[in-house]
Amino acid sequence: MTSTPPRPLGQPLERVRRRVRWGLNHALPKWAISRAATEGDLHAQLVVSSGTSSDAPLELFEKIRAAGPLHRSKYASVTASLPVVREVLANPDVRAGIDLSGGPGPLGRLGRWAARTAPLGPLTPPSLLVTEPPDHTRMRKLVTRVFTVKAVQGLRDRTERIADELLDSLAGDRSSADPVDLVEAYCALLPVTVIAEILGVPEADRGKVLEFGTGAAPSLDLGLSWREFSSVEHALTRFEDWLTDHLETKRREPGDDLLGKLVAALDDDGVALTDAELKATAGLVLAAGFETTVNLLSNGISLLHDNPDQLALLRREPERWPTAVEEVLRLDPPVLLTGRTVVRDTVIAGVRVPRGAVVTALLAGANRDPEVFADPGTFDVTRANAAEHVSFSGGRHFCLGAALARMEGEVGLRRLFERYPDLRLEPGARRRDTRILRGFATLPATVS
Repeated sequence: MTSTPPRPLGQPLERVRRRVRWGLNHALPKWAISRAATEGDLHAQLVVSSGTSSDAPLELFEKIRAAGPLHRSKYASVTASLPVVREVLANPDVRAGIDLSGGPGPLGRLGRWAARTAPLGPLTPPSLLVTEPPDHTRMRKLVTRVFTVKAVQGLRDRTERIADELLDSLAGDRSSADPVDLVEAYCALLPVTVIAEILGVPEADRGKVLEFGTGAAPSLDLGLSWREFSSVEHALTRFEDWLTDHLETKRREPGDDLLGKLVAALDDDGVALTDAELKATAGLVLAAGFETTVNLLSNGISLLHDNPDQLALLRREPERWPTAVEEVLRLDPPVLLTGRTVVRDTVIAGVRVPRGAVVTALLAGANRDPEVFADPGTFDVTRANAAEHVSFSGGRHFCLGAALARMEGEVGLRRLFERYPDLRLEPGARRRDTRILRGFATLPATVS
């Protein structure tokens, strides 16, 4: 494998560009939003509070819900209504993502200049997260041909074997009285092993991929400090450089894994993904393929441990495990919210929303909409409509990996509690400090 030359991150001009990217996308918005929060702006308070405590901002969700189906705050419209969130996600006049540095005028020009050398990330075009039709349609169609539901179901047996191997190692050489961090030893390793095998990542590189993903996770957040922003860009740069080398290997030796098939995939006109599209897609699938599933597993373990009556019900009626996974996704989703930008004057929830407006869809708030879910704050593995949640987004940006995440969630949670029925969580659990992604950073447990 050839080595990619290091990026010139230390050069003076690049240092200036990085400072500008940080200033326009984090420092200035953070200052403005913090000021609005002190003035009582609900959306600003939500942005400021997210990630600052172990609890989701449930009280703010309810205040926003009470303010109307589409609440207009100083810098964005925001909704916690499930029907309105679905309307936003499906609206053709609303595009994915929020570009804080791409507007008209001097700041817009400065932002575009600074973005020229930005590392590839989940919110950087041509990532599927922020690409719109017709490019989004073409790219997604190619990826969907490779990541089919049938292909995912074919991975169930292998996922079960991986889970069993990891669960065997939990006891290993350690005393059964010693706590183990389930995030480090199980929740992270299960999905990263599965997605690495899907994409043909050598076993020796899987630790790097996990490190890159963890380091880049805050890239979805707003208001990063200079130190946080620099750390994220460093992780994204290292990930992109590694990915470039990995894709070069796949071109020479495609193999039978799904990434090898994606490299060779052609659309109806015989056109393959460009280098930038392939790199962005492979990077997104690789990172998203384990980052959100780590959260799903850790959140699910916590919910099931804290609701022993529901766990007992699953032991009596194991056919309810798929619904239990949907209920975990509904009540404690891996992604709290998503931002959108209006590209043409439109109407949302009966309200005219002008071009350029920002709309924040509170996925976690919509999942607790009392107009849709009875007793929405209760964890209920028998809930008939649990799967009506929007934890996988919706519309044309519905998560490509939803089937894989559901399967891994079911296998991972069921296998864990079957193997260790007396599992006990210990003090010291800590949530991740990311604002958009929600899960546990550490989850100490005693297994026997």
